[in-house]
Amino acid sequence: MDDYFLKFEDRTPEPPLPYSAPRELLWQALATIALVVGAWYIWWRWTASLNTEAMWFAVPLAIAETCAYIGLILFVFNLWKDEPIEILAPPACLNDISPDHPEGDRPLAVDIMFATYNEDPALVRLGLRDAKKITYPHAIDIRIHVLDDGRRAEMRRVAEAEGVNYITRTTNEGFKAGSLRHAMEQTSGDLLIICDADTRPFPTILENTLGYFSDPKMAWVQTPQWFYDLPEGEPLDAALNRRFGARAATAGRMIQKVVGPIRIGADPFVSDPKMFYDIIQRRRNWANASFCCGAGSIHRREAVMEAALRSFGAKVETRAHATEEVVTVSSKEREIAPDLMDAIRTEAATTEILTPYRFHVSEDIYTSIVMHADRARGWKSKMHPIVESKMLSPQDLLTWTTQRYKYAGGSLDILIHDNPLFQRGLTFPQRMMYAATFYSYLAPVWNVVFLISPIVYLFTGISPVTAYSDAFFWHLIPFLVTLELAMMTGTWGVPGYAAKASYLSFFPLGLRAITSVLKGSQISFKVTPKVRQSGNFLALVKPQIAVVVLTAVAGLWAIGALVTGTTPHSATGVVSNILWGFNNCLAMLGIIGAALWLPGAEEGIE
Repeated sequence: MDDYFLKFEDRTPEPPLPYSAPRELLWQALATIALVVGAWYIWWRWTASLNTEAMWFAVPLAIAETCAYIGLILFVFNLWKDEPIEILAPPACLNDISPDHPEGDRPLAVDIMFATYNEDPALVRLGLRDAKKITYPHAIDIRIHVLDDGRRAEMRRVAEAEGVNYITRTTNEGFKAGSLRHAMEQTSGDLLIICDADTRPFPTILENTLGYFSDPKMAWVQTPQWFYDLPEGEPLDAALNRRFGARAATAGRMIQKVVGPIRIGADPFVSDPKMFYDIIQRRRNWANASFCCGAGSIHRREAVMEAALRSFGAKVETRAHATEEVVTVSSKEREIAPDLMDAIRTEAATTEILTPYRFHVSEDIYTSIVMHADRARGWKSKMHPIVESKMLSPQDLLTWTTQRYKYAGGSLDILIHDNPLFQRGLTFPQRMMYAATFYSYLAPVWNVVFLISPIVYLFTGISPVTAYSDAFFWHLIPFLVTLELAMMTGTWGVPGYAAKASYLSFFPLGLRAITSVLKGSQISFKVTPKVRQSGNFLALVKPQIAVVVLTAVAGLWAIGALVTGTTPHSATGVVSNILWGFNNCLAMLGIIGAALWLPGAEEGIE
């Protein structure tokens, strides 16, 4: 086992962002202003700024800006409201979470399931040992299970040595979702915790989360995923001193006095999920729209099984009606005999598969949609704000690419084939929250336009707007300023530039996922590697390198053209597009640097 992460065992997660009512009001005011100013800008772009002599260029850029503005509306809706942090008292017995249950006086039973396929058994052992340290203020029955889809003798020996249950099966149908279904058939806990092979639960995970289940309609609770092995990098002055000497270190210290601390090599893959869990997911609680993200989530067995049965019944009826239609058309009979219809339903029930967790590469969010849409039961979800486990992050660009492609492809597959906007049972806020998630994976389409546009202008001098005039900047700058102020306030406490840069540089992988789903290609389930892959990965970032090179060359060309005065370039146009292109290049340089990143001795610096 590559045990590089053992040096980080003493790290502890940051506390959740505190709730602030005044900041909430300020955020909502600034966000409203930004949306109004943005609408004013988009309206002006379409009605007064298009370069009619280059509509081939002007219209795609205006469409891209409009698409991005729609994404902004959805993002603001997602972030609109936070709630105060409240940890509820843990339930003492089954009756506290399931009133009127015939066995209500007994202690709660909790199944902790570690799903594994080909990961190192020694890594899984660490999680098993941590799970055995879980504490609870009341009597509780904790059962730990290893769900081994790799059918490995060594993994069985580890489970037996740790005194936990070992579960395997003869096939890998449904991948992780299938493994969970198989395990649920052999277990009976009232609640279950889903863990990946590298999940290390904290002792407080049950004490801090089971209180939510005092609400009988609480279906699942998601806890934040925390990567405790994220490279912290080196302070700028230390890195400069190591590479260039004392004078460079002095310059580095001066720079940091002006702009604040800078660490070289910190979180090279922008894997820190704090923005997602502590901002995006947590702010979905008000709409009952926080979705399950797999590892670190706690589920009510009754809710999972009931939603599965409802979905199963609906599918059986759909299949039976389809068969009925075929039979009536072929036999030219208006009605089918009751005995025959019963036989058709029986055949449909035999053919259909009962799946507590949907057989899908993104089984977690898929199952969340099914349960949220169960209006009859009104199941609820909760994003718990406190980190209750730790996990390993991608340690190379190949691993990062495998993981992100799976996320993007799985989400887009749901969008195309089971669009939640048309899912019966979801409330309007829930639809909008899911729309925000899936819409974000379409962004590479218009981000490509934003990356190409400055290059086109700098090479050709052809402008997508009538002119880079005072009117253009009078409409653009207020929008950019109000938007930045709003986002800074709404995400206060979590740095945002790295996430925005990663969002932009994600475009090749995003386009590949979009293309695959549109072609009907199956998004295969690949286990994210838990060990470092060797070598550099520049081959994975050729499109990003091309953006940097083309932008740099185009900028030099435009400056030369401006000096000679032989092209339609304008000074304001060249300066504006060079700045735009420079921002694009900064975003690309992050992922290019990640392709070259290798762990060094400085990685362990605290």
